[in-house]
Amino acid sequence: MTTDRNNAVPRRTLLTGALAGTGLAALGATGAEAATGFVKGADISWVPQMEANGYYWCDRNGNRADILAILKTYGITAVRLRAFVNPSSSPQDGHCSTEETARFARRCKDAGMQVMIDPHFGDTWNSVGVQNPPAAWADMTYSQMQQAMYDYVYHLMMVLKYHRVSPAWVQLGNETNPGICVPTGSVRYNPAQLAGLLNAAHDMVKEVFPAAQTIVHLAQPQHGDVITNWLDTYRNHGGRWDISGFSSYASGAATIDAIANNIEGFKNRYGKPVMQVEFGGRWDRAERTKADLSYFIQKMRSIGALGLFYWAPEGYSPFTDYQMCAWDPATRRPTVAMDGFLV
Repeated sequence: MTTDRNNAVPRRTLLTGALAGTGLAALGATGAEAATGFVKGADISWVPQMEANGYYWCDRNGNRADILAILKTYGITAVRLRAFVNPSSSPQDGHCSTEETARFARRCKDAGMQVMIDPHFGDTWNSVGVQNPPAAWADMTYSQMQQAMYDYVYHLMMVLKYHRVSPAWVQLGNETNPGICVPTGSVRYNPAQLAGLLNAAHDMVKEVFPAAQTIVHLAQPQHGDVITNWLDTYRNHGGRWDISGFSSYASGAATIDAIANNIEGFKNRYGKPVMQVEFGGRWDRAERTKADLSYFIQKMRSIGALGLFYWAPEGYSPFTDYQMCAWDPATRRPTVAMDGFLV
């Protein structure tokens, strides 16, 4: 295909362009596969960049192997992949274009993994500390940005469909505590616009993949009042979503108990399933991370959560100085932290 997938395209013209004549129905791209049982997953968005820079992984016995095959030996059945709008070529902070993400999603699907897509609605990282719009959207009015959101998400979903990937879940932004595309979608100052932007994303996911489950994603569920205020505000302005997802890097049984209790409260208050979409622990304190991961999984199961994802277990130095991966940089083997999944 020749379409520039890094730029939004008109919502109703995509099929008349590069995808015209491909016979999407004949490709067998149907609704998302339903998740069954408790999902153990990992965000491994760095894999294509790492492989392009010569990195590889060994299994617990020291044998070089495909990262997806290694993850499956730990009972991991799902991956989470981020997507940036117009990313740079920076190994750590760029990549993750629509095309790169879709191609890697196809590889994961071929390996028998379910796929969660995590568009950040930015050109690079957005998280609890920053929510910048893509540069091309920065000077748009709200109505223009809402149309850009329709176009971008529809485009992302259609490219996934072209690659025969039906995502089980699509996360609507990443750690959106401040909102998205701030200040336009600020939860504090423009809550109706926040709901409008996320509803645009939700609706385009459902248009292409009716069975895909949409997730709103918030960090720090230990702050129950903050999360409740956000979800109340979003719901009261007509916000639509299927699953409430959370990030927490908690350590210690007492802390995890408190967070699990809060998450159960959110589940009951909003009548939505819940999922832990990010967890991690220090790679150099692997035994502790193993214990925390195991305990967190057990707590999430006990409250009826859908699953838990580890963030970037595949990373290791010198590709990244992130300290919460689960691979040993000296041996390229998984650390004992990964054994926490074996519960």
